[in-house]
Amino acid sequence: MSEEKIPPDEPGADYRVNFFRPRPGFMRKEVLCIWLMLAGWGVLTFGFQAYLVLSQRNPVGEGVLTDKILFGFPFHFWFTGQFLIVWFIFLALIFNVFIDRLTEKHRKRK
Repeated sequence: MSEEKIPPDEPGADYRVNFFRPRPGFMRKEVLCIWLMLAGWGVLTFGFQAYLVLSQRNPVGEGVLTDKILFGFPFHFWFTGQFLIVWFIFLALIFNVFIDRLTEKHRKRK
């Protein structure tokens, strides 16, 4: 029996992934999407925390955002406790939509 060879740029051909030098085509676009999602998550998660630390007015921990109230809670509490969860779900949705469209684009139907 002869096995059909799958071209290397189609999804499912080879599962080895080098995030620093992906193969052209499908793999490069998929890795780019993964890097963008990680960057978006990291900027809001760690960037906001760094901004809170750097914007403190005094050593006690009072800052610009700790004085603001949103829905009865300090803004920094609401942001880290509620918004970051919503942001993660939004990034997961965007990632899945992008990967589904990318897979459909590179899949060849007979």
